Amino acid sequence: MNSQAMIQKIEQSAQLISLPEVYFRLKELLADPEYTMAEVALLVSRDPGLATQFLRIVNSPLNRRSNKIETVSHAVSLLGSRQVHDIALCASVTEAFDGILIEVMNMKQFWQRSVYCAVTAQQLAIAGDEMESERLFVMGLLHDIGHLFMYLAIPEESQQVILQAKEQQRPLYQIERELLGFDYAQIGSNMMRKWDLPKSLQVTTHFHPEPHIATQFDLETALLHLSSLLTQSDLEDGQFGAGAFVVDDTVWATTGLTEKQCLEVQQTAAEQFAEVATSLFP
Repeated sequence: MNSQAMIQKIEQSAQLISLPEVYFRLKELLADPEYTMAEVALLVSRDPGLATQFLRIVNSPLNRRSNKIETVSHAVSLLGSRQVHDIALCASVTEAFDGILIEVMNMKQFWQRSVYCAVTAQQLAIAGDEMESERLFVMGLLHDIGHLFMYLAIPEESQQVILQAKEQQRPLYQIERELLGFDYAQIGSNMMRKWDLPKSLQVTTHFHPEPHIATQFDLETALLHLSSLLTQSDLEDGQFGAGAFVVDDTVWATTGLTEKQCLEVQQTAAEQFAEVATSLFP
């Protein structure tokens, strides 16, 4: 099967996955200059699945709130519109894949890995004095979503790539391009574009394997590059900055971070991850 045929197969399988309608209604509401937070709370509350996930995320250890938030209206009153959107997006994407069986991927493990990357990205943003650390959490959570579409549509080819990347100790995206003609980051970005997700998510997802190519959102892309490598190297017992986990040289100047800072963040994120994963995926 050539690359174009595989992409078509992925796009056909992707039709099985759609974001909940409530997400698009929320997005439309937030785009209205006259919206009120009361309207936002009412919309989220009317969808039991979204409301449950929304409160679970708001009350996760990431947010370090002293008192548990019991209602969506209370949660919304404490958040800005962007945070409401991003939390709803995270909840909507996980819900979209709920119940989907992927033979080469344990979904719970996939989302746990994604949460680990999200926590790491957020901590890197904080270490680099990046103000919008919450947006980095969303980028980290969704950066690998292209693999879900690939595992669903072309499981055998995807498994072959994973095995070869491990054997050769090379970055996965490079082997995907050689064997398949495309990589997971391109697939993920394309699906985000079809879902009309924010441009920042599309760009950082697409370019995080090679952040020096990005011409927009270069800081966010560089931070996502680092968080992805830190997460992978830890989970796969590799060495950050070497072999399959080699760092793009440009990110140090872009982020102002050092390798030592990254390794310190890796330790902090690993400690936080255990708490966060338990609360988000009980």
